[in-house]
Amino acid sequence: MSLRTSGEYVERLKRMKPNVYLGGNRISREDPILASPINTLKFTFDVAADPQFQDLVVTTSHLTGEKISRFTGVNRSVDDLLKKQEMTRALCHRVGGCIQRCMATDTLNAMGVVSSRIDEVKGTDYHQRFLSFLEYYQKDDLVGSAAQSDAKGDRSQRPHQQADPDLYLRVVERGKDGIVVRGAKNHITMGPYVDEHLVIPTRAMTGEEGDWAVSFAIPADADGVKIISRVTSPRPRIKLVAPYNRYGVAESVVVFDDVFVPWERVFMCGEWEFAGQMALTFAGFHRHSYCGCKPGLTDIVMGATALVAEYNGVETAPHIRDEVTELMIIAELVYASGIAASVKAQPTPSGIWEPAFLYSNTGRYLAGINVYHEYDVLTAVAGGLPSTLPPEEDWLSPETGPYLEKYIMRKPDIPAEKLHRLFRFISDFSCSAAGGWAQYAGVHGGGSPVMEKIGIRSQYDLESKKEVVRYLAGIEG
Repeated sequence: MSLRTSGEYVERLKRMKPNVYLGGNRISREDPILASPINTLKFTFDVAADPQFQDLVVTTSHLTGEKISRFTGVNRSVDDLLKKQEMTRALCHRVGGCIQRCMATDTLNAMGVVSSRIDEVKGTDYHQRFLSFLEYYQKDDLVGSAAQSDAKGDRSQRPHQQADPDLYLRVVERGKDGIVVRGAKNHITMGPYVDEHLVIPTRAMTGEEGDWAVSFAIPADADGVKIISRVTSPRPRIKLVAPYNRYGVAESVVVFDDVFVPWERVFMCGEWEFAGQMALTFAGFHRHSYCGCKPGLTDIVMGATALVAEYNGVETAPHIRDEVTELMIIAELVYASGIAASVKAQPTPSGIWEPAFLYSNTGRYLAGINVYHEYDVLTAVAGGLPSTLPPEEDWLSPETGPYLEKYIMRKPDIPAEKLHRLFRFISDFSCSAAGGWAQYAGVHGGGSPVMEKIGIRSQYDLESKKEVVRYLAGIEG
């Protein structure tokens, strides 16, 4: 089995031990509150059988030669990176937001690149362990989390300086059969409905911080793992059912309360010199993914803005056309950065191709700083109705529904139901809990804009630009 069905994915979740907590209670993975987020993941399985998307979603394992989901693969070429980006943009259009599963894909790629580098320098066998795990992950078409962000505690102090050393996940015991880890990972998307947690460091470490330099994979229901979650979904519909309202997302604090990890699942343990490399390598891959998903989300903002302008009869107004053109530019500049990162990618000793860090960060930065501007454009053109629209029950009421249909009307050739559907979508998309989540995630997911600036500065060849000017100005030396 290298390509699961969505039904097989759900059945595996049902068999997992209950260790998910929500609203103060421990819940099963069959709890209805998780249905919308699980629908998003089910879509990623269903789409693998869709002829329209198969070429993007299905690839070939370099380990077994079998057909696998691209979400379980590693990037072995420029074409792989380009298809991953195209896939991400296309699938975001179908669920109206984050498809979530790419986070684990990017983590796997980072683990593969850095485990190979550690072996080369240290003579360890982490990469072979990783390949064995990857083959298992691909064979069962698994879903993983990207468990990177630590609690971090006092931001002015390093991991080993914290009053509570568990505020960064750490190794507390090393034994013949494996290690024991303690700590927590925050902001973990998909926590309640993954098969595996894929753990990597959150930052560079120093020589005193070997215990905190750890990477591993662990089943999501392993003893000592506790997943404390919140769920965000669009408002449910009664009659005016729409694709966007089927999907949702869950974020979690994943607690590791003295969790045992067998050595065969450990891909870094104490090699502090490589902790920063692992963190940045993941960031490069994941910011490359953002160069696909963020244009996908901008496409939705752009489409909603253009459609509501058309329904309102102002689509030819010069200032609105200018605003929509700005959205086009943002979407395509971010996407172009991802293409540049793919084309400029370099192979690593692991055989995995790494997207050009400069361009991944440039695209992610442009996306992050424009998130609220994009919603500002949509808000200005849509007007106040998305925030004041009466509940759907009032539209369905024989007593109040006719009034609402009459007084929502704009252009006479646009039926009331189309207007109702559009404004309710804009309301769910932009001024609901789901909309607020998407805006914060758009800024901070994969790294806040300041982190992209740091990444760009760290690798930018500014001296060569000075040399250009020295030459043009006739300055010697």
